[in-house]
Amino acid sequence: MIDVNELRKGVTFQIDNDLYKVLDYHHNKPGRGAATIRIKARNLRTGATIDKTFGSGERVQDIRLEYHTVQFLYSDGDLYYFMDTETFEQPGISKELLGDNIAYLKEGTEVKLTYFGTEPLDVEMPTTVDFEVVESEAAVRGDTATGVNKKVKVDTGFEFSVPAFINNGDIIRIDTRTGEYVTRVQN
Repeated sequence: MIDVNELRKGVTFQIDNDLYKVLDYHHNKPGRGAATIRIKARNLRTGATIDKTFGSGERVQDIRLEYHTVQFLYSDGDLYYFMDTETFEQPGISKELLGDNIAYLKEGTEVKLTYFGTEPLDVEMPTTVDFEVVESEAAVRGDTATGVNKKVKVDTGFEFSVPAFINNGDIIRIDTRTGEYVTRVQN
C-alpha cells in the first residue's frame, strides 16, 4: 500500500481490482481542514479516464509492472502482433489497447510494452517516428507569408499536417506525443 501523497504522474495503482495510471496530480491544502489530493487517472484495462479526490492520509494498493521491449511485426484485423526482443514471444495486442498509437506503428518499430503479470496493459511509443511521404497536396505558389501547412499521406496510410515545402518521397519525423511534424529527415 502507498500513501496517496506519493501518487505522481506515471504512477500505477489499483482500486477495486481496476488498474490506473496517474495522468495528472494536484495537492490542495486549504487554510483550514485536511489536504486533498485530486488526480486524473486512466484505467489501464478499459482506457476510461476518471477524476478522483482522496483525503490526505488515504492509501491505495501499489502494483508491480514489468516492461518489455518489443518490435512491431504486423496487424491482423483487430490484433497487432509484436515480438519480444529478449524471449522472441509474439503477443497479440488489441486495437483498443493501442488507441491512437496505431497511426505511428510501422513494421520494425520498437516500443515498450507494460505487463501486469501476463496481461499486456499499455504501450509506450518512441518520442518520434520517421515516415516516408507517399502522397501530398500541391503547394500554392507565393502563399508563404505565414506558416502554411498541407496534408500528406505517409507510408502507413495515415495523414499528417506538414509545412508546404514537403514533397512526395521525403522522409519526415513526427512527434508521437502530439502528432505534429518535427523536421524533414531527408528528401
